[in-house]
This record gives sequence, structure tokens and C-alpha cells, in this order.
Amino acid sequence: MRRKILLGIIGGAVFLIIGLVLGLIAGMNIGGNYFVDFEFGGVRGYEAVGKIGAILGAVLGAAAGAILGVKLAGRLGK
Repeated sequence: MRRKILLGIIGGAVFLIIGLVLGLIAGMNIGGNYFVDFEFGGVRGYEAVGKIGAILGAVLGAAAGAILGVKLAGRLGK
């Protein structure tokens, strides 16, 4: 049980960082090419969409990392 929790937290933290960086890069790419007039949080264009991409990437990455960590712990425990 402790192994599942620990690996879930570690997996979530690692994938959170990876998702944040990849979401930021993807958002900046999309915002710079397609949404140049988009405004969010006091900024425009690639900066605004980059912020949204970073937030979404971090949330989705943390969720995926936690799920994978728990599944990995279940396989290691058997």
C-alpha cells in the first residue's frame, strides 16, 4: 500500500514537470502561429497560449504520472 502511494506521488511529480514543459512549448508554438491576437492573464499571443498549455500539460501530466506510478507499483508488488 505504501509503495503504491509513494510511486504514485513520484510518478505524478515527474510527469507534472514533463507535461508542464511540453505543454508550454506546444502552447507557444500554437499561439505564435495561429492565435496571435488571443489574450489571457494580461499577455497576448504565444505567451498567453503558452500559459494555458503549461497549465493543461501540468495537470494532465500529473494525472497520467500518478496513474502509471500506481499501476507500476501493482506490478512490482506481485
